Amino acid sequence: MTRDLDWGVPVPLPNAGGKVLYVWFDAPIGYISATKQWAIDNNADWEPYWKSPDTRLIHFIGKDNIVFHCIIFPAMLKAHKEFILPDNVPANEFLNLENNKISTSKNWAVWLHEYLEELPGREDVLRYTLCANAPETKDNDFTWKDYQAKNNNELVAILGNFVNRALVLTRNYFDGKVPARSELYDYDLEVIGKIRQVPQDIENRLDHFKFREALIQYMELARIGNKYLADTEPWKMIKEDKNRVATILNVACQMVAKLGTFGAPFLPFSSARIFDMLATEAIGWEEAKKDILLYEGHQLNKPYLLFEKVEDSIVEFQVQKLENTRIDNMESTSSYPAVGPEISFEDFTKLDMRVGEILSAENVDKSKKLMKLQIDIGVEERTVLSGIAEQYKPEDVIGKKVIFLANLKPRKMMGIMSQGMVLMSEDKDGILRFLTPDGATDNGSTIS
Repeated sequence: MTRDLDWGVPVPLPNAGGKVLYVWFDAPIGYISATKQWAIDNNADWEPYWKSPDTRLIHFIGKDNIVFHCIIFPAMLKAHKEFILPDNVPANEFLNLENNKISTSKNWAVWLHEYLEELPGREDVLRYTLCANAPETKDNDFTWKDYQAKNNNELVAILGNFVNRALVLTRNYFDGKVPARSELYDYDLEVIGKIRQVPQDIENRLDHFKFREALIQYMELARIGNKYLADTEPWKMIKEDKNRVATILNVACQMVAKLGTFGAPFLPFSSARIFDMLATEAIGWEEAKKDILLYEGHQLNKPYLLFEKVEDSIVEFQVQKLENTRIDNMESTSSYPAVGPEISFEDFTKLDMRVGEILSAENVDKSKKLMKLQIDIGVEERTVLSGIAEQYKPEDVIGKKVIFLANLKPRKMMGIMSQGMVLMSEDKDGILRFLTPDGATDNGSTIS
């Protein structure tokens, strides 16, 4: 907080002495500046993105930024009168990693460049797991065991299984060419009707930023496909009624094409592989709503596995990486910071440290950390701001004897002049403790 105050821009208004612009007052302007720079780099106009009433402005944020994006930034935009306001501010909760808070400083994270090197070709597995576990309504957890389960039990067993079966059967029975439809049975029409509803269900969820639900609707299409093949059993019927099998596999191939299109927002690399196996360019969203996407006689490419199983060894390796990080962090915090640079005895003698007694204490308004203390240092009373409010209550510190640095240059914080510093110890867990004199030492006694 004090560093923000030191670096802040003074408020250019009368009677605002000691006030500075909060960092979140000027930081959002960077979004507009970034758009302007992009426009310069791409010979485009930035203003419609921020000023046109036809533009829909959406802020995707974490819950800790709700106040800034729902109050401070919109208030600035509204006051300017030329900018549009956010239409929606979808705010996610927090995502943890293996039941612990993600921390890049402590290396408790899944680093993308390492992931891509260690698990090549599995970009979409990570995308899928993150979307399926998105903390949209409550904090959630990413674990490598769940990553394995999502891949093996859903991507491999449901989506990949249907795509593979439909295309392999088409290759085996019809030389890899989309077979012709003949009579559609009631069950075929029922399945086609369900398929028609899926893109609308996905759109509705996406429009309301419910990405987890949208992903579920997408996977429902693959589940419908698996059930369709299981119920019709074309591998048994091929000897009895090849025309019926042709209809079944035609419907199945259309479903595979739809999976390629409607999966693109979630699994772009897998969608590209689906279209590669279908030997066709990517099909647009509106076009994919049609019943027939692949025409009779269209030659498909040789099918291959869309996903591969994640073995236990992969999970064990990744979990061990994190465990090694935990051990490294424990070792790095098991000892206290190294001794600081040497100072001369003359430097030390300049410090005027005295015994003081806290007479009164109160939390500072609009500050989580600062507590205002009134301290008797023998020769006078001093007002001091101390960053202890998160660990102590005012009533717990009144009457405490403390070690006080009396000749520290006064400093104004939160509009209050702080005249000195209470000396405290901080252990490796960040716990603050008062340094107290031994015995009944009088206020004002010097420390040497």
